[in-house]
Amino acid sequence: MLATKTIAPFAPAPDSVSPEKSAAYRNGMARLAAAVTIVTTDGPGGRAGFAATAVTSVSDNPPTLLVCLNKGSSAYPAVSANGFITVNALSAEHEPVSRLFGGKTPVDERFAAATWEPTASGTPRLVDALVSFECRITEVHDGSTHDVLFCEVLDVTTREDGQALVYFDRGYRTV
Repeated sequence: MLATKTIAPFAPAPDSVSPEKSAAYRNGMARLAAAVTIVTTDGPGGRAGFAATAVTSVSDNPPTLLVCLNKGSSAYPAVSANGFITVNALSAEHEPVSRLFGGKTPVDERFAAATWEPTASGTPRLVDALVSFECRITEVHDGSTHDVLFCEVLDVTTREDGQALVYFDRGYRTV
């Protein structure tokens, strides 16, 4: 189980951030390349998925990922109710699928654009993802506009070939 601790800030946080500071932050983040993933869930809360670049490793003991989920996302209620997700890292040929999961496309159309199979927990796994991490959500932290999910990795499925799809400078790239 993950332990939490609070670190006292050295100076009080501002009540709000200026539009200029927000814009500078967004412009800076655009220069930070990130793997493109589709995060999926299924269960009592329904089937859902969203495109995400805010995914990172926390630890390998126990294997844990951090995933940021926008509270305004259409997938938010299902992810919150189901408690399990699969993080599917995309390859170059998945760009059209990423665009569907990153927009306002209805859920059924999103999933119809690719081939999926259920994991042991019932979450959809993209059959030809570069890597898929089946996870159980163990902790949720409030991150203002997003929830920060700590996810214990239950299973990993990898593909040996393909180029990774990344997002950089407000556009898709491959590596």
